[in-house]
Amino acid sequence: MPKFYTKGLAMANHKSAEKRARQTIVKTERNRFYRTRIKNLTKAVRVAVEAGDKESAVTALKEANKSFHSYATKGVLKKNTAARRIGRLAKLVNSMAA
Repeated sequence: MPKFYTKGLAMANHKSAEKRARQTIVKTERNRFYRTRIKNLTKAVRVAVEAGDKESAVTALKEANKSFHSYATKGVLKKNTAARRIGRLAKLVNSMAA
């Protein structure tokens, strides 16, 4: 449970509505973590490509591939979204001169 949650924070009138409010807070925190992680993984690949470092770009792409498909399994990303993002990053890495 996040630190900022306090009882009575939500304007819920029923027990079930209070529970939903608590769950929303927890899920929002979790999704924020995953969104940030996705952006950082993508950025790592792009920075390596811009620097012209093929080896680190391939390593970053492998890490991104593993994580994105894991997130797709967990339901954070849709399967096709994960595949599309990985495909675009792979295309970027493959376009580098060997």
